[in-house]
Amino acid sequence: MIGPMLKSFIQSVFRWIYTIILVFAIPAILLRLWWRGFKNPAYRSRWLERFGMFKAPAQSGGLWLHAVSLGESIAAIPLIRQFQQRFPDTPITITTTTPTGSACIQSTFGNEVFHVYCPYDFPWSIQQFLKRVRPRLLILMETELWLNCLWVSKQHNIPIMIANGRLSPKSLIGYKRLGVMIQKMLDCIHIVAAQSERDGANFIALGLAPDRLQVPGNIKFDFSIQEGLTQDASVLRATWGKSRPVMIAASTHAGEEAQILTVFKAVLAQFPDALLIVVPRHPERFTLVETMIQDAGYSWVSRRSGLAVTAETQVFLGDTLGELNFLYALADVAFVGGSLVPIGGHNTLEPAAVGVPIIVGPHTHNFVEITALLSACGALVQVENSTALLQTILYWLSHPEKRQAAGDFGKAAIEKNRGAVSKIIDLIQDHFIP
Repeated sequence: MIGPMLKSFIQSVFRWIYTIILVFAIPAILLRLWWRGFKNPAYRSRWLERFGMFKAPAQSGGLWLHAVSLGESIAAIPLIRQFQQRFPDTPITITTTTPTGSACIQSTFGNEVFHVYCPYDFPWSIQQFLKRVRPRLLILMETELWLNCLWVSKQHNIPIMIANGRLSPKSLIGYKRLGVMIQKMLDCIHIVAAQSERDGANFIALGLAPDRLQVPGNIKFDFSIQEGLTQDASVLRATWGKSRPVMIAASTHAGEEAQILTVFKAVLAQFPDALLIVVPRHPERFTLVETMIQDAGYSWVSRRSGLAVTAETQVFLGDTLGELNFLYALADVAFVGGSLVPIGGHNTLEPAAVGVPIIVGPHTHNFVEITALLSACGALVQVENSTALLQTILYWLSHPEKRQAAGDFGKAAIEKNRGAVSKIIDLIQDHFIP
């Protein structure tokens, strides 16, 4: 057994070694930002924010919420909205890591919140950030465990909550490799509000004290469709032809578009007037996917071009941000990407919310419970490969009554599982904000 003093010494040494490694990695970090800027120029701007240097907000001393990327930012929206309603006088600072997450927060909240990029995990960067923002509570969306961020925040007596906590078996194994260091990180966290019992059990297995665990459910069930969205989609869909079959392949990754475009050739053989909507997950891949569509010989238009979809249009490229729910509402069948390739899948609740039946591939380890729930109620079908994907698409396009029923099942499942956000807000009120 390691004694408390020796354990503390080992943890301190580990933290400094980790920090030194980060310091030596600064050139590589900046080079990576510059390299990613070739595909998304936003990565080349606002670098000082990533080192904790920015103009302090007019109001400080409130909530700091960190949502890494687009998915976490979207999931955080209902939580932030309810927080604003419950604590209207508490200022909110939201950080993200990616430009897509940043764009989502800025377009959704504007000047209602203060937004900057999250500082890199250097102690001095975190110190500079805290000096400017002076938060009274830190909420980390899902699972963002950064050693110096947690440690420095604890030194400043800032309580920390993990909201919508998710810990897959694979991540559990990875974190366990940190040994005594992971315990130091977990000791900084006051409450983990886990998505599910499975996630909660994994946090306990990692070393979280049981009295620090709550399982309010998954806040992704609590998102709401923008008012008028389905009506607007219905109007646009009418211009395409209401009886025209429309499928969407959304949040796709490298290796998936090629399969989808091949599958759609077979769909057209049975439904010559069918239309495919393709929405790549990452904006920096829009141009590449555009080239793939052209090379495949399809007649196509892009959302950004503003050109109308005609009877001759076969593919519609969704190359804008913030419109995915609207594009889902235009479709009869939805394939959700990141699942034919080993990414782990993406949020299938979005198409379910607008009554669209869902297809996913075999790789959905990031959404195990949601996939199981929607599959059990008949709203989702999981397939092993592109051949099975084609068969499922053709089945649903050929059976509108089955398709309608599947969409209704998905909407009912979402309604039944709402409520996690209110429970998390209650936890914040009971434990953190007087």
